Amino acid sequence: MTLKPRNLVAAQDCWNVEALYPSFQDWQAEFIKTVGDTPHPSWPDIAAFKGKLESPASLKKALDILFEEDRKLSQLYTYAHLRSDEDITHDQHKVGFNKITAVIHDFGQAVSWIEPELLSLSSAQIQMLLDSPVLSAYRFYLEKILRKKAHTLSPDQEEICAMAGKALQTSYKAFNALNDADFDFGKITDSKGEEKPLSHATYGIYLRDHDQVLRRNAFNQLHGKFLKYENTLAELLQGAMQSHLFNARAHHYNSCLEAALFPKNIDSQVYHALIQAVNEELPTLHHYIELRRRVLGLEKLHLYDMYVPLIQEMEMKIPYEEAEDLIIQSVAPLGADYQDLLRKGLKDQRWVDRYENKNKRSGAYSSGCYGSMPYILMNYKELLRDAFTLAHEAGHSMHSYFSRTYQPYHYSDYPIFLAEVASTFNEDLLTHLLLERAKTKEEKIYLINQKIEDTRATLFRQTMFAEFELFMHEMTEKNIPMTPAALKKEYRELNQKYFGPGTVVHEQAEIEWARIPHFYYNFYVFQYATGISAALALSDKIIKGDASAREAYIEFLKGGSSAYPIEMLQKAGVDMQTPAPVKSAIRKFKENVAQLEHLLFS
Repeated sequence: MTLKPRNLVAAQDCWNVEALYPSFQDWQAEFIKTVGDTPHPSWPDIAAFKGKLESPASLKKALDILFEEDRKLSQLYTYAHLRSDEDITHDQHKVGFNKITAVIHDFGQAVSWIEPELLSLSSAQIQMLLDSPVLSAYRFYLEKILRKKAHTLSPDQEEICAMAGKALQTSYKAFNALNDADFDFGKITDSKGEEKPLSHATYGIYLRDHDQVLRRNAFNQLHGKFLKYENTLAELLQGAMQSHLFNARAHHYNSCLEAALFPKNIDSQVYHALIQAVNEELPTLHHYIELRRRVLGLEKLHLYDMYVPLIQEMEMKIPYEEAEDLIIQSVAPLGADYQDLLRKGLKDQRWVDRYENKNKRSGAYSSGCYGSMPYILMNYKELLRDAFTLAHEAGHSMHSYFSRTYQPYHYSDYPIFLAEVASTFNEDLLTHLLLERAKTKEEKIYLINQKIEDTRATLFRQTMFAEFELFMHEMTEKNIPMTPAALKKEYRELNQKYFGPGTVVHEQAEIEWARIPHFYYNFYVFQYATGISAALALSDKIIKGDASAREAYIEFLKGGSSAYPIEMLQKAGVDMQTPAPVKSAIRKFKENVAQLEHLLFS
């Protein structure tokens, strides 16, 4: 399990980042061509339009230039962050990533005058711009800006906020440096006394092992590392909350939550309604947790016992190439065009960086930019969970592919609220295929348990995270210090509420908040829960062969950000303004638990 250095990883196991730029030297040349060889770049072509945005023709030219420059910077950034994530200790790539990150902040500062200038126009001038056929391609983009009128500052004030942006990212960057590079988790022993290396990637494997000693040692040692640095990590997290509060108050929002959701036209009540709906159904989760305890034969269940499969006689190992084949086959309900595009991406175009290597960024994600192929980072270990992670990221990537292909640049990125729909949709398709092919009762138990775990981890656990994130922001808004003791107390109480009285939450479990990167993302996690609720509602119809539902879903994938997210989901057939999708997802969870219980004891 010794990790290879990056330069020894086979090319076929690496993503095709050379499709962006053949080499780092080519990237550097394009960087200088685009930005110039100066520590303080400027964009005079955009600045020349200051005071001239009241004309439709002039505004269109300004926006055309703005988005063309933004597109170039986005491509430079994509290459740099992919290279940096391959080996986060690689000095040249780290310098390149930091340079383009700084330039993007400078660009944001340089163009921060545009929105305030538009909003300073009279109502008659604004309406004239919206009605102009010259600006028809930008109408919705302009409508979104105008919606923020009450929360947009003067040009000088917006420039100051933009200047602060770089400094406000320090907490998150420092956390990543600690989590991905500086922390060495050492080695642990299993029940036989054998030593095993502990890393972010191996941790997930050990938690699914039937050796409880190995699970306990992995959990305690990994969280013990974070416990030793609890004061530093609490300060970093508080710094992130303070940055969110700064932006919220500077722009006259009532709360950090409102500031995060208002630009997407999502009412804060959607967030609170999710928490309420899930809390009302926690007895359903408690029933499953008690079933898990009984099947594992444990007197008390610990958090490190939550992921081990309930069937001890089998563990589905899936080599990477086989996982690709399964995922490609599973998306057949979405039609031949979708399936062929995914096949080419995975098999021929090298979308995926497959395996863990030394100093590679942990976790998994989908990335890319306008005009590029999607890029998927994996740390594949041949577990069934890894196959589902690949399906998840492939869902993101296909969503990105369709959005970038069918939308102009300024509508090509789908909003975060929609981001987890396509990913969890593809996971559900993979589950459906594997259950169809299951030959034994044991396989069915294993797969249904996996499906239950997906919902537990994505709907229940992420809603618990959403409660904790809301708690942290509200503490910050009330000027209450976020001490490690306060954070651990709240996290313990949430775990006890969600996992029930039969679950042990010990000291190491209380610090889990310190290792969750999504808490730095500003109200991201709740969208996993809304995403799986929407995805399950949509996949049900499509798996049953509803052709109109499939067409509506593909149109949804093509939509990018060309409409508000709630509206886009409504067109696809799901209304997230009601609790119905969440309640329906929990009802399916309950049905799966009942089916699992029947199979286990029949």
